[in-house]
Amino acid sequence: MTNIREIARLAGVSVSTVSRVLNEHPYVRQEKRRRVLAAVEELNYIKNANAVHLSKGKTYCIGVVIPFLNLPYFGEVLQGIAGEALKHGYHLKIFQTDYEKEAELDAFHRLRMKEVDGLILASRANSLEALDPFMEGTNVVFCENLSGTEKKVFINHYEAIRTAMDHLHSKGHKDIGLCIHRTFGTNSEERVRGFFDGAEAAGYKIRDGWIFNDCISLQDGREVLGQWESLDERPSALIVTSDQVSAGIVSQAGRRGLSIPGDLAILSFDNHPISEVFDITSFEVPIRQLGEEAFKLFLKEGPSSPVILETTLYGRKSV
Repeated sequence: MTNIREIARLAGVSVSTVSRVLNEHPYVRQEKRRRVLAAVEELNYIKNANAVHLSKGKTYCIGVVIPFLNLPYFGEVLQGIAGEALKHGYHLKIFQTDYEKEAELDAFHRLRMKEVDGLILASRANSLEALDPFMEGTNVVFCENLSGTEKKVFINHYEAIRTAMDHLHSKGHKDIGLCIHRTFGTNSEERVRGFFDGAEAAGYKIRDGWIFNDCISLQDGREVLGQWESLDERPSALIVTSDQVSAGIVSQAGRRGLSIPGDLAILSFDNHPISEVFDITSFEVPIRQLGEEAFKLFLKEGPSSPVILETTLYGRKSV
């Protein structure tokens, strides 16, 4: 395998000059740089990445812990991270966990082994207590309002749900249900808290069976409508935390001969293009910006203030 001594001999320069050229140091005369690069091409030299990482103390690789790759929400987060990473010469290592705790811990083991320079957690399965032993002296960014963490960026889910409740109440709805991805995890817990606080502030209670859990896909939305139809007492409106699920509800309602919003109003989240196709009232959630800000926090040295992102309501015909 070609090494830099062979390059130096062929180019007629010192080994240190070859090293400076390969590491893109500016203070090398153009003639010497040209000779070194010509020798590199002639010898078909490939730089040893591991050696470079050891010498610089960096891999220029950041790990992204993400539960699913096939959901638009997480795809947008990933797109935001990737765009910023590209600007700064970093590449991504993806850890897909399916919310399995051991898979998530594996990412932290890789961080401790210095296979990546840091981690961004798009969503989390383990408790902070379980992660703490792996975090000392590392660079970890959380995409949630998690107490006890230094670097975090998050959507103001609590206020978004409160605004959704107020909006539906202003349209005459008092019987409101919630359709959510999961009930655990900081972001989901904030949504649920906003839902109950909104109901209490308006002076009405939430009935059993009006919170639909594990809702991720179009098919989940179709099944939610079936569950809604089976209820003895039905909510007149649903807050749905995913446009994919909302689209499933709306499409199934059409098949069942039900009116949206006449029989059931839908207020959704993400403002994904599918919400416009189905004319669904939806909150625009700055998901890609979440990823961008997460990477910026990763780069930031020293104390960091939380980055809080807000949502914007886009009214259409489903409410």
